[in-house]
Amino acid sequence: MWELLNSFEHTAFRLEVRDRYDEDDEAGSLAKFLTGEPDDLPWLQEWLELVRDADAAGRRFSRVRVVTVPLSDYSRFGMWCAQFTTAAGEDIRYLARDQADAVGVPKHDYWLFDSTTLVRMNFDDSDRFAGSELVTDAREVVQHNGWRDAAWHHAVRRDDFAGQQHRGRD
Repeated sequence: MWELLNSFEHTAFRLEVRDRYDEDDEAGSLAKFLTGEPDDLPWLQEWLELVRDADAAGRRFSRVRVVTVPLSDYSRFGMWCAQFTTAAGEDIRYLARDQADAVGVPKHDYWLFDSTTLVRMNFDDSDRFAGSELVTDAREVVQHNGWRDAAWHHAVRRDDFAGQQHRGRD
């Protein structure tokens, strides 16, 4: 996967549809976030460098996160972390799950590189990453491009979505 993340020519798009990901690397930072403790996100630094390097080379990372509203603790943590990846050059947008369902966005995660290379991300019932699968069927690649476009069209930029969530608590 890192090879594709480092070698795409123009665009790398990720669709995330889970309300939680069980990642050992994130556990300490998530716990600190939930208790309001400061954290320098050591697990995120390699990703931020990758995004900054791609951005400097004119290559774009983008992502749509499908989330249940109200947000889970993990989704709130992800939104907080997204301020740093956005600052590094990644365009992250949010789409409420009911809207995603209405426009037919799939219920699985994937990466789409240069609109031609599709990698499906698999997770087990405990929200742990269970491996990726390169999909070569042209019809599936085209379908995932359509889903990307639909999700992107309806999604809201990270900062705007965060503002909407904050106003909803007032």
